[in-house]
Amino acid sequence: MNFGRIVRFALVGVVNTLTYYGFYLLLGRVLPYFAAHVLAFVLSMIGSYFLSCYFTFRVKPSWKTFFLFPLSAASNFVITSVGLWLLVELLHMNETVAPLVAAAVAVPITFVVAQFIFHGRGGFSPVPAEEPAEPQETVR
Repeated sequence: MNFGRIVRFALVGVVNTLTYYGFYLLLGRVLPYFAAHVLAFVLSMIGSYFLSCYFTFRVKPSWKTFFLFPLSAASNFVITSVGLWLLVELLHMNETVAPLVAAAVAVPITFVVAQFIFHGRGGFSPVPAEEPAEPQETVR
């Protein structure tokens, strides 16, 4: 596994989390906490896609990866949503702190899924942003 990619993923994750959290707090002023969570999640995911392409995985954005990228966020969304609900409703954690705790749990799973989307097997290999893709051997 590429250590530099992991560091870049972590940096994008920090930016994405701060973006999500800013939207969450802003939207939380006018929406119930869970609606604010969903909308903030979608908005920050769009930004995260472009940061993931250009900075983390160094691939050109495409409609294909744009529409596949939510798969990496799906596991994150389920974990953070269930975690947020559990933390707020069952453990009575503050609604302002709970999303950060839930997000920390989801990060490793999100990396693995995103790694597969941008550099997966099975003939799906996006073109890198810096240089053309080299042909990959097919394992049979």
